[in-house]
Amino acid sequence: MTRDMRLELLAPAKNADTGIEAILHGADAVYIGGPGFGAREDAANAMQEIKRLCDFAHLYRARVFITLNTIVSDDELPQALEIAQQARRAGVDALIVQDMGIAEAINIKDMEIHASTQCDIRSPAKARFLESLGFSQVVLAREMNLDEIRAASQALESARIEYFIHGALCVSYSGQCYASFAATGRSANRGACAQLCRLPYNVLTLDGELLAKERHVLSLKDNNQSANLAALIEAGVRSFKIEGRLKDVAYVKNVTAHYRALLDQFIEKHPEFSRTSEGESIIAFTPDLTKSFNRGYTDYFTRERHHDMAVFETPKNTGEPIGKITKISSRGIEVSTVKTLHNADGLTYLTREKTLAGFAVNRAEELDRGRWLITTRDPVHKKHPQLAPGTVLYRNRDQAFEELLAKPTAKRVIALSMSWNATKDGFTLTLKDREGTSVTVKGRPEQLQLTENPERNRAGIEKNLKKTGGTAFVAHDVVICGDQYFAPAGIVNAMRREALEKFHDARLASYVRKPRGVSQPSALDYPDAVDFRANALNEKAIRFYRKHNAVITEPALEAGGMVGQEIAVMHTKHCVRYALGLCLKDNLEKLKADPSLKAKLRPDPLILKTAADTYRAEFDCKKCEMTLYGRVRSKISLGHPRLLTEKIGKVEGND
Repeated sequence: MTRDMRLELLAPAKNADTGIEAILHGADAVYIGGPGFGAREDAANAMQEIKRLCDFAHLYRARVFITLNTIVSDDELPQALEIAQQARRAGVDALIVQDMGIAEAINIKDMEIHASTQCDIRSPAKARFLESLGFSQVVLAREMNLDEIRAASQALESARIEYFIHGALCVSYSGQCYASFAATGRSANRGACAQLCRLPYNVLTLDGELLAKERHVLSLKDNNQSANLAALIEAGVRSFKIEGRLKDVAYVKNVTAHYRALLDQFIEKHPEFSRTSEGESIIAFTPDLTKSFNRGYTDYFTRERHHDMAVFETPKNTGEPIGKITKISSRGIEVSTVKTLHNADGLTYLTREKTLAGFAVNRAEELDRGRWLITTRDPVHKKHPQLAPGTVLYRNRDQAFEELLAKPTAKRVIALSMSWNATKDGFTLTLKDREGTSVTVKGRPEQLQLTENPERNRAGIEKNLKKTGGTAFVAHDVVICGDQYFAPAGIVNAMRREALEKFHDARLASYVRKPRGVSQPSALDYPDAVDFRANALNEKAIRFYRKHNAVITEPALEAGGMVGQEIAVMHTKHCVRYALGLCLKDNLEKLKADPSLKAKLRPDPLILKTAADTYRAEFDCKKCEMTLYGRVRSKISLGHPRLLTEKIGKVEGND
């Protein structure tokens, strides 16, 4: 097998305008929600907007993927398939799919299908299985380390490995979190997660001993793989995915530009690799990840388990640390910082209770180097009585940076060659790109004249041909023949404009979408769970699993019928015991010194409680995994697949 050496930076798009900015700032592909059935219900877009994005992207040979990655009922399946057809007509390059019923029913040969993170791909067998079905790209679970990623990559024949490199982290294995639906009826597999993992919990032993009070023990820091890109490439990752389809355009600009610079640096050092799109992005600012929304950063399990993955204090954006308060007076707050502060900056701090509080700067004044005076609109001692000298301040809104990103901050240009030729019959101008796309236009003045100064004439022609500003193109090579014939500026400019317009259209017309991967005739067995965790909500999905020797014993949780039952609502590699310092394996040296600690460090279940819900956490120390068990309170039912009902009879409680 020939190793794929093309690298793709994949950025999120809340809407078409955000997607366009992502491409301008260096994305090779963007993923966006369509009219429905995307796993971010608040990020839907009309198909005409998707088409507008596709037209823009394809000019740069960038690709557009649409998220069709929720599970659907039998009644909804025809709508999902219609969206797939609309996406094809709009020019979409790939559908991101979770529901195997949708994957089975889609009959589109000239558009790829990609396996969503909701497919829960944690093993080489699962990745290989999906490839055998015709999936061209598979996104691996964020919990996989470099060795596991490498093994998955080596198991594939042609499908590309996609991996999340930045953004929010789900604490549960993607596609295997049912806490939200069980508690509230809002399904994570339907794009409506209530984010119960971001709530504060009391953590107790089975005997009732309080280990942690009102702590965000399931809330992870944000993913940041900036330091691991080279290692991920070596392991086989080819598509580098930024999370954030609900993020604003400033976030997308900043994060995309950051990773574009890092990948370009890698390609420059390793020229055997290349980008999947074309065009140079010229960025008008210096990217800085600390200035975009984040909960602090972690590289998660990419290299090894470590203690700095969760942020117990708050799930909110704390911001970049800027310095400490040195004095509070009637004048305001004096701060020691090397940062430049601005009016309207947002500052935060942690209270004694370890909760996040904050205020806006009304006025920032530099008293002397490294010493600032800030004032607030309201008296700070009344609104924030806990502020005192020594308090660490953070900035979660840099007003100057936000104002900068609100302006145009990037352009992206495609290099082309221009050939000018003049003969006694008139002028011709030919434009050509590196793919071979070419257009030629002709022009003739009313009276063709010889010039007395060919050198000056040549310089004028070249100058006017290079005036490509306002277009997506830049002339990297200009060849002029026949400079003895005078070329008026008006004619050169008119021919250049005509040629660029025609070239734009010709380049779009020459774009070829990649076909769907070929399903292999020898069907592999489905390698995963066959109970409700298979997320089968329609008959097509049930038939699919049967075809691959997986007899589904339960429908998706969203089908109803499990009200009152205790189920595994969350399965995670993040371990609360480990995070609290109670891991037996992590404390072997302490145990040697004090064997009495063994009782405290035994992997007994723990209880996680909120005001509304109680969960039991059980621990598999051999696998270093944690499972949360809770009761299904939601009575919502989206309908039970008929085929499964016929097999196992009526499900008690099914509405």
